[in-house]
Amino acid sequence: MSTSPQASGLGYHHVDVFSRTGYAGNSLAVFLDPPELTAKQLSRVTQELRHFESIFVTHTADARVFDARVFDLEGELDFAGHPLLGAAAVLHLASDVAMGIETCWTFQLPARTVRAQTHQHPDGHVSALLDQGRPEFIRTLSPEQAPAIAHALGLDRGDLDPTLPLEVVSTGLRYLIVPVSDGDALARAHIQHSDFDRFLRDLGAQFAYVLDAEALEGRHWNNDGVVEDVATGSAAGCVAAYLLRHRLARDGVELGLKQGRFVKRPSVIAVTAHGTTNVVERVTVGGDVAVVGVGLLLEAPALDVS
Repeated sequence: MSTSPQASGLGYHHVDVFSRTGYAGNSLAVFLDPPELTAKQLSRVTQELRHFESIFVTHTADARVFDARVFDLEGELDFAGHPLLGAAAVLHLASDVAMGIETCWTFQLPARTVRAQTHQHPDGHVSALLDQGRPEFIRTLSPEQAPAIAHALGLDRGDLDPTLPLEVVSTGLRYLIVPVSDGDALARAHIQHSDFDRFLRDLGAQFAYVLDAEALEGRHWNNDGVVEDVATGSAAGCVAAYLLRHRLARDGVELGLKQGRFVKRPSVIAVTAHGTTNVVERVTVGGDVAVVGVGLLLEAPALDVS
């Protein structure tokens, strides 16, 4: 199967992550060995394609080690789950790895190094698994903070699950996990705070993830509340750690976290936490990846020298 554009310019692969078939899951543009570009140029490329994120990976001297940079529509990210899974799948398909053989890929992001494993199924699609390492439990919020958090998300205090805490967890990005009482509350959730970014910073978080723990389904938005994410790999690792910590998951047992139903892009994220309720040692996040197509940008954005 050929998956590489055969022309000069900025070639990329359009993949859907967390879905076995195209036109579902979370879309992504993967650029292999792009020319040397500035962060501003990479950001403009991402904005041009309008995927949630783009990833730019470059070979190193080691055939299985790559430098990687991830951008969303706002700018560069320190870490993101679904771009790394999508990039690993593209690399697997572009390599000479035999069907069914598991392969490990190392990505050197500016802030950290992570590893992903891939294997190809008989029908041609690839599954990828990312080890997000040891999670950090940053902060448990007080019950007195719950009404303000609920209101910021368009909910009432009674919509929050009274048996689970509001907690900030990180595997690279800091997510406020907001457990809700049922699927109805999940369906009604939306960001209505006028400055949600600042609101979260004051709580020690960067983003929020609303979770129906019983149904294992979640939702996440950009902090402006305009765009809802389809499947959030970085948050899924935090959810896995949260579930094990609060006895809703078992050591080493994979769970399927659903997301994307409300934007008609159903996705299933495979999450596994390892350790105990007291010490969560590491979490993995994975899923299927479908290659939808390949493309070519004829030229890079102009270098902004202003």
